[in-house]
Amino acid sequence: MTTPYEPTTISLSLRVWRQIGQPQTNGHPGGPSQDGARQLGAAQSGGFETHQLDNLSTNLSLLEALDLLNDRLITAGQRPISFEHDCREGICGSCGFLVNGQAHGPRAATTVCQLYLRHFRDGDTLELEPWRAKAFPLLADLMVDRGGFDRIIAAGGYCSVNTGNAPEANAILIGKEQATSSFDAATCIGCGACVASCRHASASLFVAAKLAHLGQLPQGQPERARRARAMVDQMDAEGFGACSNHLECEAACPKEIAADWISWMRRELGRS
Repeated sequence: MTTPYEPTTISLSLRVWRQIGQPQTNGHPGGPSQDGARQLGAAQSGGFETHQLDNLSTNLSLLEALDLLNDRLITAGQRPISFEHDCREGICGSCGFLVNGQAHGPRAATTVCQLYLRHFRDGDTLELEPWRAKAFPLLADLMVDRGGFDRIIAAGGYCSVNTGNAPEANAILIGKEQATSSFDAATCIGCGACVASCRHASASLFVAAKLAHLGQLPQGQPERARRARAMVDQMDAEGFGACSNHLECEAACPKEIAADWISWMRRELGRS
């Protein structure tokens, strides 16, 4: 059986947002955006730069294409494009920006680092922008400060009960359905796509997933009520918006975490 011809190379035009820091503070009392701007240079107004890339292998990821572009910029004595990444396997949550207005790009259940050029057409123009949210101050180009997520976790997303040495694995019995449900919520990688896709820049799906992870396990019960109130209060303090109920967060989530957990979170608040 013959298969349709697929080109092995592709040419793309990248319109990339370039900006260091934010000219004005975002009003967050403890945000490190200004420190980040000082490390990279003076804050400046932003704008798009267009770069043409030709004869790219369709097996390259979008981040690898940016690596090639940065090599070219550095060779020309220009500042490379700033973007965040780590594992490049879709499990760490470090990468993430808007591709043609969509968080992580057009592929469902896919992070930017796993978005390959074969998913685009030859001659396409890709517009790359950072997450747009007040609670995610811009650091440089496609990179934002997601420290607000860290502070939400620090407010209560853990178990602090002294349990002593690690218990024997089967000492605490957990049903299969219960464990599976908890694991489904625990797959959240904290990338911020839910915030970037929400018209109110809400972090409700992120917080709900973290609460549902621990709230369904025996180890999470002693602090369950306090945890929900502390994390939601911190979410509000960080400047994230309220849930818009449009479910864009669920559509953009690379781990396909269900927005049903947001309703679960609201019920948890009733326990606090």
